[in-house]
Amino acid sequence: MDVSEAIAVLISPSGRLDPYPTYEQLRAHGPVSQTTAGLFVVTGYAEADMVLRDPRFVVLDDDLRDDVFPHWQDSPAIKSIARSMLRTNPPDHSRIRRLAAGAFTPRRVAAMREVVTAQADELVDEMIRAGRDGARVDFMDMFAYPLPVAVICALLGVPAADRSRFRRWAGDLTGILEPEITPEELAGADAGADELRDYFTGLIEQRRRAPADDLTTALVQAHDADGDRLSGEELLANLVVLLVAGFETTTNLLGNGLVVLLTRPEAAAALRDEPDLAPGYVDELLRYDSPVQLTTRTVRESVSFAGTELPAGSWLLVLLGAANRDPRRFPDPARFDPGRAQSQPLSFGAGPHYCLGAGLARLEAQVAFPLLLRRLPELALAGRPSRRTRLTLRGYETLPITVGAVTADRGTPAGVAPGTP
Repeated sequence: MDVSEAIAVLISPSGRLDPYPTYEQLRAHGPVSQTTAGLFVVTGYAEADMVLRDPRFVVLDDDLRDDVFPHWQDSPAIKSIARSMLRTNPPDHSRIRRLAAGAFTPRRVAAMREVVTAQADELVDEMIRAGRDGARVDFMDMFAYPLPVAVICALLGVPAADRSRFRRWAGDLTGILEPEITPEELAGADAGADELRDYFTGLIEQRRRAPADDLTTALVQAHDADGDRLSGEELLANLVVLLVAGFETTTNLLGNGLVVLLTRPEAAAALRDEPDLAPGYVDELLRYDSPVQLTTRTVRESVSFAGTELPAGSWLLVLLGAANRDPRRFPDPARFDPGRAQSQPLSFGAGPHYCLGAGLARLEAQVAFPLLLRRLPELALAGRPSRRTRLTLRGYETLPITVGAVTADRGTPAGVAPGTP
């Protein structure tokens, strides 16, 4: 199978459901390969890490977007992503990111451990009530979505009563991040973007009238004090992206990770008995089945990279999920091994665009998995989980479970230090 054929398989519905065999087909062509259409595909860990850190490789910003998508401003979905830190390059990216970064410092993230633990305990209580007498419950609906959305909404100052509204809107909007999108999917993404933009337009006005101790207020005040620091369109777009990115990745991490653990009872038992192993487990879960599988970069000028000449304007498809299974970096990469030393998966990226909320996502998972396994020692799959047909953001649509017998104690086990994730 040549590179172009492998990419066609990868973006097909079946390829999206299980991309890992196709990654190995691509890896056979080297850590950097090229399709007949001129797309460069990066599967190697070292090569992907370099692309993400090297300033010669840039994201699709406004200057480049005008050439590729002349009518991009007609799409609310593209516009929402385009004006966010996700799709800006320095110096604009640095300026925008700096305004939001204060909410995600290691100290502030560590201080949220008790809040995350309390929220996770409440959700387990609800699963126990719903799953009594052996009834099946959907882990995605009852835990994997509500935990991270509650945490990011608390940071942004979104009222608890509004949290249930965002899952469908965000799910539609993130279709814009896929390598290919149909006109119908784009229409759905635009509709989701419109709903989210309307919501945050209202929240912005509320915070102007009644400031609060939250990230939305901080960004509104930054905009109102100096529009050159943060424009009105950037304010709106970044609130949308902070919300969506704040739970989409973590929701997928929790779902993907639980399936890995429940299908490996010995690994689950070890984490149940020693919850302080959670950081290593979470990093290995991120590596083994990354909730973010790919990103893209381009070059403005010709670049010599990994023995390959990239002409100006070349596009690179950086397959994070493949890089996380590069045998040159991770021996026996198809094996789940939470004892790997210094795993450092690329699931949250690297370099200037390293995920702003990576520490928070890790904290939520480090709290959630030991807590679930300890309070629900008979937690089990109750049928075949259903994958979303997405490649970029890999996760489950439904994940049926039974809770089984439960333990009465709540909270963080004794001896687990509430340290920085």
